[in-house]
Amino acid sequence: MKRTVIKIDEALCNGCGQCVDGCHEGALQLIDGKAVIVSELYCDGLGACIGECPVGAISLEEREAEPYDELAVMERLVEKGEQVVKAHLRHLKDHGQDALYHIGIDYLVRNNISWKPAPGENSHQQSHSAGGGCPGARQMSFAPAPAMAANAGGQPSALSQWPVQLHLLSPHAPYLQNADLLLAADCVAFAVGDFHSAHLQGKRLAIACPKLDTNKDAYIEKLAAMIDDSHINTLTVMIMEVPCCGGLLHIAKQALEQARRKVPLKLVMVSLQGKILSEEWL
Repeated sequence: MKRTVIKIDEALCNGCGQCVDGCHEGALQLIDGKAVIVSELYCDGLGACIGECPVGAISLEEREAEPYDELAVMERLVEKGEQVVKAHLRHLKDHGQDALYHIGIDYLVRNNISWKPAPGENSHQQSHSAGGGCPGARQMSFAPAPAMAANAGGQPSALSQWPVQLHLLSPHAPYLQNADLLLAADCVAFAVGDFHSAHLQGKRLAIACPKLDTNKDAYIEKLAAMIDDSHINTLTVMIMEVPCCGGLLHIAKQALEQARRKVPLKLVMVSLQGKILSEEWL
């Protein structure tokens, strides 16, 4: 894939190693007295190392490169300690990489790794672990309460778990075991009036935007893990009729190709006015 990564001018590089210290992701090492990218998987392309180079040997360029892998980065960083993890997560936040930030938090939650936010971070960013942490990332399963909603005069909610954004979902969450998974584009629930009663009832939910979300490879890996490890029964992809929404179906198909197990895949196409245009098992 083509993306932004760093470029090192070996003629200018003096081997000081300051860029290596500044790259919390571990993409750089000193080899034979020169800074070298040891793996494109670990280069996020945000350029934190550029400011550390005293001779201007580092720049950014767009070229064919392996996709950045936040999960692989987290696996490397936890071995380096809490301070390095903090620096990395703060780095993502400072550059507006919220989706990657949440993948990192999700990794900590799933692996029972606790950490405390640095002074000055948002007050809601409390110590994270599998038993606590930010409510936005905490895995919760609950029974829908249609009676309560009906008594309040509203349509009953069929949502039975939290979170729902695919970047925040753990593929090994207990509520995904043997579940029927509905993978819906973000806009679907706003367009379809009876989304809860006609489509979400009895299913677990994951939402994503194939056009705006980052790190689609992480989505593919998560869905493949849900198929193989959580043994989901079926996968339903519900998308809008606009062309960019087809990317979500492509992600689901790629996950099925990577997974060892095979599960039935259903496509539901929705018009901009919320009409169901088609439903078919693929």
